[in-house]
Amino acid sequence: MKILITGVAGFIGYHLAKRLLADNHLVYGIDNLNEYYDVRLKNDRLTQLKEHPSFIFQRLDLSERSPMSDLFSNNKFDVVINLAAQAGVRYSIENPHTYVDSNLTGFVNLLEGCRHGKVKHLVFASSSSVYGANKKIPFAVTDDVNQPISLYAATKKANELIAHTYSHLYQIPTTGLRFFTVYGPWGRPDMAYFKFVKAIEDGKPIDVYNFGEMQRDFTYIDDVIEGVVRVIQKPPIPKQNENELISAPYKLYNIGNNQPVTLKKFIEVIEKNLGKIAQKNFLPMQPGDVPTTYADVDDLIKDVGFKPCTSIEDGIAKFVAWYLDYYK
Repeated sequence: MKILITGVAGFIGYHLAKRLLADNHLVYGIDNLNEYYDVRLKNDRLTQLKEHPSFIFQRLDLSERSPMSDLFSNNKFDVVINLAAQAGVRYSIENPHTYVDSNLTGFVNLLEGCRHGKVKHLVFASSSSVYGANKKIPFAVTDDVNQPISLYAATKKANELIAHTYSHLYQIPTTGLRFFTVYGPWGRPDMAYFKFVKAIEDGKPIDVYNFGEMQRDFTYIDDVIEGVVRVIQKPPIPKQNENELISAPYKLYNIGNNQPVTLKKFIEVIEKNLGKIAQKNFLPMQPGDVPTTYADVDDLIKDVGFKPCTSIEDGIAKFVAWYLDYYK
């Protein structure tokens, strides 16, 4: 298949492109290479991908309407995977317009491309942040998610609503994936685990929010990629409900480890792998953060036969090994 990946120089985009290229697909990747975090890391990921003859890269921003229109006019994509977004909960509090441009305007430009390009399956990244401060755990895709507590979460919920509308109006098979705290080699430097490893290695203190008591459903990158690849192969089909209405060919899944871990425990595993004890600066919860994330993955297991299963012990060991090698 000819597959478009947006945000291809990003953490998940890079790993997914590598996997799809290994599976003999043609991958067309776009990315705006913004400076939200170290561009060198993004370029190093791209350098590896460009070694593959079936990979094409174009520097492009989703929010640019005409170039996005041209992209779809000049190419016939079978599948589109949208991983491009302005990420980060705390950053969204200080930089709201960045999120509107990328996550809302850019997403609509992409949907218009899928509509006119007759794309057979659109897969897009949502986030566990849409669950906000929900008390019911584990989080299921049928739960109420109408109380986001960060602008980032609100844009991801908006993505789900807009995508459903396009799926309904134009019968675009569409799957949204709510990712839960993805980590692993080639990860994002703005993520806590990356900052922790860097600070501990540099002998600097780490900020531990909510006094280390919050829980996260840390999900290893290889598990996320396996889930995405299986979902790609299963575009949703419209179904008739009891009210005689034909539903949109639209589906949501959680992709999480289904096993939340406290921040304290997570840090202990990092310390063990580095052979160093962290200097901890315990702080209260930050605005926009949630106390717990915990994924119900029953639908993923039922529909595509896959359940993430990498332990944090294995995942962190692989990340630390990569980090020490990359920054040696």
